[in-house]
Amino acid sequence: MSLVLKETSCRWDIDVSLAAPSLPTPSLHSSKMSGLEESFHKFAIYGDTAASGNNMTGKNFSKMCKECGVMDGKAVTSTDIDIVFNKVKTKGARTINFVEFQQAMKEICVKRFKGKSPEEALQAVYGLIEGKEPSSVGTTKVAKVAGLERLTDTSKYTGSHKERFDESGKGKGLAGREDLTDNSGYVGAYKGAGTYDKTH
Repeated sequence: MSLVLKETSCRWDIDVSLAAPSLPTPSLHSSKMSGLEESFHKFAIYGDTAASGNNMTGKNFSKMCKECGVMDGKAVTSTDIDIVFNKVKTKGARTINFVEFQQAMKEICVKRFKGKSPEEALQAVYGLIEGKEPSSVGTTKVAKVAGLERLTDTSKYTGSHKERFDESGKGKGLAGREDLTDNSGYVGAYKGAGTYDKTH
């Protein structure tokens, strides 16, 4: 906003122009998210289908730091991550936004890369995070344990369990679980059932 005073015959005219001051152009374009913002968004929505991706919980922040290599267990531990998260979030809130996330990274980077300047350390931390997404390795895989194959091989079953499956390993259903009554009039193990009419 600029204010210009002009003197004209016994009165002052005020010329107020509301031109926006020239701001430096942001390095991140609004139409295209940076790799850092994209990673933040992916980790923010991880595990919560209703999440907007604009705010990240402490659990997801810790997961991000662990999976991206920011938390190395020596210079930066999980306790450090929790302390920084609680320091940058607003009082009473349970999540942080992207601006607070950047502040948290500024706090963490000096601990993670002690020999570098704060700017170089921050860029190094951003380099660890950019382009990464949450991994869900092993959540849907079947465990390949040596004992598991032996326990599920129906050909090795004995006793009453053997009666529940046929030779191919397919379950017999109700016939394999209950003793069905035979109303033919013969005893259970009689081999000559149905031969009376042929002999008489």
